[in-house]
Amino acid sequence: MSHPDLNQSDAIVVGSGPNGLAAAIRLAQAGRSVCVLEAADTPGGGVRSEELTLPGFVHDVCSAVYPMAVCSPFLRTLPLDQHGLEWITPPVALAHPFDDGSSREGSVALLYNSLDETVAGLGTDGPAYRNLVGEFARRWEEFIDDALSQPRIPHHPFMMSRFGLRAIRSASGLARSFFKTERARGLFAGIAAHSILPLEMAGTSAPTLVLAIAAHAAGWPIARRGSRQLTLSMISYLESLGGKVITGFNVESLSQISTGNPSRRKPILFNVTPRQFIRITGSALPAAFKKSLNRFRHGMACYKVDWALRQPTPWRSRECLQAGTLHLGATLAEISESERRAWHMQPPERPFVLFAQPSLFDPSRAPAGQHTAWGYCHVPYGYSGNVTDLIEAQVERFAPGFKDCILARSVMGPAELEKHNPNLTGGDIGGGAATLKQLLLRPTHLLWRTPMAGIYLCSSSTPPGPGVHGMCGYQAAEAALADYDKAKY
Repeated sequence: MSHPDLNQSDAIVVGSGPNGLAAAIRLAQAGRSVCVLEAADTPGGGVRSEELTLPGFVHDVCSAVYPMAVCSPFLRTLPLDQHGLEWITPPVALAHPFDDGSSREGSVALLYNSLDETVAGLGTDGPAYRNLVGEFARRWEEFIDDALSQPRIPHHPFMMSRFGLRAIRSASGLARSFFKTERARGLFAGIAAHSILPLEMAGTSAPTLVLAIAAHAAGWPIARRGSRQLTLSMISYLESLGGKVITGFNVESLSQISTGNPSRRKPILFNVTPRQFIRITGSALPAAFKKSLNRFRHGMACYKVDWALRQPTPWRSRECLQAGTLHLGATLAEISESERRAWHMQPPERPFVLFAQPSLFDPSRAPAGQHTAWGYCHVPYGYSGNVTDLIEAQVERFAPGFKDCILARSVMGPAELEKHNPNLTGGDIGGGAATLKQLLLRPTHLLWRTPMAGIYLCSSSTPPGPGVHGMCGYQAAEAALADYDKAKY
């Protein structure tokens, strides 16, 4: 251990993304002295903001919209507002435009923060939507606490069994069985694409329903002044508990941070993917466990473009200006085709684009009168092609004149994303495909634990999986604390 803070700490966390910081906070709350090590010069992992395009234009490098953070059973209990975090919640969580091109009914489907407004806007499919999510939205705290908890018997088994019967289905199948209009089916499909899986795959309804419920529970907010404020507030709170974050410390081997008797080492929690963990632990990793980790499958990649704009995006449907997030892909069939191609390692033809326009609601993101926006689509894992023109064409389809608004752009394909944050292996922002198998036993049957005493995984490659909710780190810390007390480290 080359840093004095490592010798003085009771536990070490490798990686300062939201799960790493959540793990460190939970350990510090329990009275342990914690040191977080971050390889980059700035903390946060995928929760960072930078001037990617032009001076004065603040862009969120990876994650940007935080329905799961405000609903998280752990993060929502932290006094982050006292440490500089302020949420901004757009009046509409999501806008989903269609091709008819006018402002008449049907041109855009809106996921309002209000369940009643969403139901009214979906017309004949409104009652079906209420039937699908209404109960869970009313009881959202109970629901989210069970949905994001460690594998156990739920506290509300009847509610969760009703959810499970729907969640286990494919998103495309559920959309077709519940909804009659392309408007409602398209809205549901766009949300389903956040699963980063083919929409025909079993279990893709689960994240779709959770995100829709979160919209009615707390909206889909952004952090004022950029996503980095979430990281900075978590670090500030951690430091108030006595924890420390060291940047520029690249952990390349276990020997750097672990000395003495391996059976009595201080807990080390790794906020890394299985592939990184294998590389860091090297020959110390038992062969059977290494084999299991190597079977863990990564998912589709992301290809992201950030824009500095001279004006707001000129949406054909003006209702789109009420939303912080937009889904650009129209129909269930079109979105399904886009996601299916990426999963089967085929280059995109007409990519489904997830788009956000934070500066409409947070003027601190850009110079006066100007704006920021970003859009990304899913591409094959490790994809090396260029789809910038395809992404911009998809935006132009629903916002004629968009390209004329662009002052500058920043492009990050899978390789650039991984370079920016090694946890985004091959451009996979979810820490591994969230298939049913890999969601229940993630990344192995040991979940956060490993066969190595005192060594844990706390990244999104562990339950409950992808999303900025901190629960992977929280659950890993709980496991470490339980083992810590038994071993009396």
